[in-house]
Amino acid sequence: MTTTTAQTAPHPLQQRDTMVIVGAGLVGSVLALGLKARGFDVAIYERRADPRRAAAGGGRSINLALSDRGMLALAAAGLTADVESVVIAMPGRQMHGKDGSSTFMPYGLNGEAIRSVSRGGLNLTLMTACERAGIPIHFEHRCEHIDLKTTTASFSAPSGAVVVEAGSIAGADGASSAVRAAFMKTDRFDYSQSYLPHGYKEITIPAAADGGFRFEKNALHIWPRSSFMLIALPNLDGSFTGTLFLAHDGERESFAALTTPTAAREFFASQFPDAFAQMDDFDEQWATNPVSSLNTVTCAPWSRGCTFLIGDASHAIVPFFGQGMNAGFEDCRILFDLIDDARADGEEVALSSSSSSSSSSSWAALLERFFVSRKPNADAIATLALENFVEMRDKVGQPEFLYRKQVEAAFARACPDVVTPAYTMVTFRPLLGYADALARARAQDAVLNTLCSNDLVRRHLAGDRNIADEVAGVFKEAADRLQR
Repeated sequence: MTTTTAQTAPHPLQQRDTMVIVGAGLVGSVLALGLKARGFDVAIYERRADPRRAAAGGGRSINLALSDRGMLALAAAGLTADVESVVIAMPGRQMHGKDGSSTFMPYGLNGEAIRSVSRGGLNLTLMTACERAGIPIHFEHRCEHIDLKTTTASFSAPSGAVVVEAGSIAGADGASSAVRAAFMKTDRFDYSQSYLPHGYKEITIPAAADGGFRFEKNALHIWPRSSFMLIALPNLDGSFTGTLFLAHDGERESFAALTTPTAAREFFASQFPDAFAQMDDFDEQWATNPVSSLNTVTCAPWSRGCTFLIGDASHAIVPFFGQGMNAGFEDCRILFDLIDDARADGEEVALSSSSSSSSSSSWAALLERFFVSRKPNADAIATLALENFVEMRDKVGQPEFLYRKQVEAAFARACPDVVTPAYTMVTFRPLLGYADALARARAQDAVLNTLCSNDLVRRHLAGDRNIADEVAGVFKEAADRLQR
């Protein structure tokens, strides 16, 4: 790889057999580690300063939910032990009413749990693992231009301009991807971006005076309020990272309406009284923490030659199914699997010093297969995430929804080989594609509508065990309809 700077100083990478990853975030770091383990020479370029330095900002700190899909991908990159020490298990949701009451709803049928993890903390863990593996991270290198024909990346750095000729370039630089900007200048590249009318603001609930948790530690907490909601995820230090999802505009119940600390306090105290009572520095947080937007990004294709997009750069989604990070990690796992399978079949999968070589062509073809495999699943989880926003902010507090979940769980226990709740399929069945999960969920929804209106099922769930055999027959008939 040939590199020049404004001072024509040599760059440490000097061959075209190197994978250049733009972005040292969560997906970029996992991608680097998995590729390194498969024999690729890898280098990461990151626009931020090193967040491990005290003076450097760590970026967004919103907590994330790490599911089995993400853990499977982390295992493929050899990161299980690194990550297990920085997560907190959450086997269910804790719903909070305006009157201070709360209800716990398990996520899985058998005690399965998602994991709360700090975005910043996880990113630091992954960066450190990259450097331990010998992967260089070039901080304060902002991507300015990508030449897709020559697989060349240009960066601006404190020392001047840096130009990197690479064997392949991966755009793992998020929803506002600079690498994707180069794709948008090419023919027949589809791109779509849509914003929710809602935004979000973080409000931290501190640890108790003794360092303990002010709410249940092992739960994702939700304050559903129909058109808006507050959620809170636990941190290792006893605090909770709270996130308010609220409309940007509107005369009432919007960020635009909360123009003063007094208005914000009154809103929180009336809507989330138990959470507000635990926020010692609410005014300061409200004034300091920004309001951020929520958007969905789709595009196609995800590769041009040996340059490709991955994670949010190719399919950013809203956070309401807790799958944004997990979907990006799964991108990495699927790519790793494609590499492993191709090599097992005798295909050469390597970067070469000649961009026209057979190995380069093989790599470009593999990237095309990656896109074909992942695109339907990326579209499906985008749809599921948008739908789950309505569920989380509105339905989880409604008796009808809670009853429907009871019916779904009973149906799944009675016919486990046929029925799996949608949340379980997405979160705890990592080998089932998102597109298949969505299709199965749609089919099950139609059958659940019938079961929820069945009087025998209602009586059975209310405690009438004398009709157990009849209800079993109802469930079997419903399962047969699903299988037809």
